Amino acid sequence: MSVNVAIAGATGAVGQEFLTVLAERNFPIKQLRLLASGRSAGKTVEFRGQTYTVEELTKDSFKDIQIAFFSAGGSISKEFAPAAVAAKAIVVDNTSAFRMKEGIPLVVPEVNPEAIHKHNGLIANPNCSTIIMNVPVWPLHKVNKVKRIIVSTYQAVSGAGAWGLYELEAQLKAYATGQPIVKEKFPHQIANNIFSHNTKIAENGYNEEENKMVQETRKIFNDPKIMITATCIRVPIPRAHSESINLEFERPITPDEVRRILSKAPGVTIVDDAASNHFPMPLEASGQDNVLVGRIRQDISREDGRGIELFVSGDQIRKGAATNAVQIAEKLI
Repeated sequence: MSVNVAIAGATGAVGQEFLTVLAERNFPIKQLRLLASGRSAGKTVEFRGQTYTVEELTKDSFKDIQIAFFSAGGSISKEFAPAAVAAKAIVVDNTSAFRMKEGIPLVVPEVNPEAIHKHNGLIANPNCSTIIMNVPVWPLHKVNKVKRIIVSTYQAVSGAGAWGLYELEAQLKAYATGQPIVKEKFPHQIANNIFSHNTKIAENGYNEEENKMVQETRKIFNDPKIMITATCIRVPIPRAHSESINLEFERPITPDEVRRILSKAPGVTIVDDAASNHFPMPLEASGQDNVLVGRIRQDISREDGRGIELFVSGDQIRKGAATNAVQIAEKLI
């Protein structure tokens, strides 16, 4: 079954990754419509040996479209996604605009694929850090309920968009040549530095990224009582987020049990070679769809055997964005 597909935000980093993933997975496209702002309209893009001209995104852009991927920002999704739904397209939205809205599925296909078909024309793609955490935690949660998650993230600059890459590259070049380092969009120097995730601090003292990981995971797991706390940090890495995850389980569990469960889990690749000190790294996760999982060890601060430590790396542009959305669309058709 071939479908008519639109990509809103087609010229952005995630929009371009959509095209790569759609091609790699041989997604059955009958007609492709690439949409962006008026500034990008008229640009040409190559896809599967054909040249496509980018069109300006309007509320009339979705006639005869069956699946519309949105990755142009939350305000754009709020303005134009309802028009796509009204035109009978199913929207898979990669922004935060609809994630916590009642009645809109928030989906990681390895976790809650059954939620996909409960849509009313709109499906939300979770935050990238949430996806990267949920993929390895969920299969463990199914076997032995996770009661508490403590997660610290190390998030690549491209998670902020293409401009994050440009800013890191410019600052590194300036540092290497002895030139002044200029901050443009990040609130602090990112080259040779780390800082708290560049989102607004809420009244509870957590930044937006941290609150997203808490709230979204509870919705995806359908478990409003699971205890989660997060610390999200921006690091000078071009691509792929990493996360240190501490899990408290309902019953005792061993590292060998965790390895056995995760070795069979979809979307997971175990990288856990203690002899070679080889564990998940963003460099190796970049360009991959699977989440790399390693540093699997008992939490020695507990005597009850119910604590496990993990370290993971995942490509936030692929599995954290484009790939997850395309997987949702594959299950739709």
